[in-house]
Amino acid sequence: MMDELMDFAEVLERFDPVLGLEVHVELNTASKMFCGCATAFGAAPNTQTCPVCLGLPGTLPVLNGKAVESAIRIGLALNCEIASWCRFARKNYFYPDMTKDFQTSQYDEPIAYEGHVSVETGGVVYEVPIERAHMEEDAGKLVHVGGATGRIEGAEYSLLDYNRAGVPLIEIVTKPVFGTGDRAPEVAREYVADLRDMVRALGVSDVRMEQGSLRCDANVSLMPKGSDTLGTRTETKNLNSLRSIERALRYEIRRQGAVLAAGGRVTQETRHWNEAGGYTTSGRSKEQAEDYRYFPEPDLVPVAPSREWVAELRATLPEPPAERRRRLTTEWGFTEAEMRDVQGAGALDLVLATVVAGAPPAAARKWWVAELARRANETGTDLDGLPITPAQVAAVQALVDAGTVNDKLARQVIDGVLAGEGDPAAVVAARGLAVVSDDGALGVAVDAAIEANPDVADKIRAGKVQAAGALIGAVMRTMGGKADAAKVRELILTRLS
Repeated sequence: MMDELMDFAEVLERFDPVLGLEVHVELNTASKMFCGCATAFGAAPNTQTCPVCLGLPGTLPVLNGKAVESAIRIGLALNCEIASWCRFARKNYFYPDMTKDFQTSQYDEPIAYEGHVSVETGGVVYEVPIERAHMEEDAGKLVHVGGATGRIEGAEYSLLDYNRAGVPLIEIVTKPVFGTGDRAPEVAREYVADLRDMVRALGVSDVRMEQGSLRCDANVSLMPKGSDTLGTRTETKNLNSLRSIERALRYEIRRQGAVLAAGGRVTQETRHWNEAGGYTTSGRSKEQAEDYRYFPEPDLVPVAPSREWVAELRATLPEPPAERRRRLTTEWGFTEAEMRDVQGAGALDLVLATVVAGAPPAAARKWWVAELARRANETGTDLDGLPITPAQVAAVQALVDAGTVNDKLARQVIDGVLAGEGDPAAVVAARGLAVVSDDGALGVAVDAAIEANPDVADKIRAGKVQAAGALIGAVMRTMGGKADAAKVRELILTRLS
């Protein structure tokens, strides 16, 4: 049965949304958090495991030093305090993907805490307070079989793959985020987008959301207007695209609004997002911290990074995302509105990589923000999930600049690349998309257009050169859009001069 939903605008008239976001970042270390097993994505199920990450009796963990370094750098980039002494804890719960029935994590002593970042959307800057960024190991993966989407909804059964168990993970937890109003879903989306940009720039994760190396658990509650008492929150788990984050939060705000307006109570629980249907479903009641029975991990010594080491790592931080956007806006000659469009489409890194590959900034923006963003929206995927690379987009523009194809044909080239037909040059050759500039072939088409449109030809002979556009259009139609428009114009004016 579908949930009752309240109109989004009506919810915002009566309630203030309060966000809480938990983002899990898988680190790109070569080995796992507490053992030497590989972390490569896509290996055959259960082939990257050992007694330690499977939690077999008698095994002892050894901490990955590179993971600690990455955690400190993430904490610094979030403007956090870095603990001079912290330790791991056991988070106890029974779940199929936890081989040990506990997760080695951090509880009351995280490595980074009390930070903040700024997020801009709609021309407004919102402050997002960071409570903590702590180290932990990832769990295994449930593979849901039998459903149409690969998600738990509709699945007939689930299989377990423990390759991911023990992969180094940083969990970044915000404090409650107030004051976002009707932009709450957008603020959440932009926060995760900025976080993804920041972590990618740090070089500590590939942040591939479609592969689960960056995942978001989105909490939201509704607070009655004029109240300072938080409502009951729900947590929508494992959102793995920016689009899903925004849509799931918008749905939950509308669902909770309907529950409260009808006099009901929101249940504190985890919920699952159904991407195809665009709705959330109930998961399990949400535990409090005491339900996990945390206690210090007896098999690991505390972590005590020296202040000198922290200072050295601070010096390695890249340019913050907001500062980089301002710099690129100036360098590329974009207006603020154009850069907002790029950021809103989640295309900044893609445009930058396309420019680095040789395309002019304006052309890179055009292809990603207009043409490719439309295709991503049609297929319900994030922009960086499309099967085309920045280098390929730059190659398409190079073909346009060289006169090999025009803009219309370039769109067909992109069709071919997205369809898996190869790089742009191979698509042009296979599909026969190159612009025709041969005087002989074009001359025949031009003569036919002049003969078929004598009145237009007379206008051109009388000096109305702008009328040539009609004949150029006729030639282009005859040649399936493959004629060199500049050459056609030259031939028309030569014949009718």
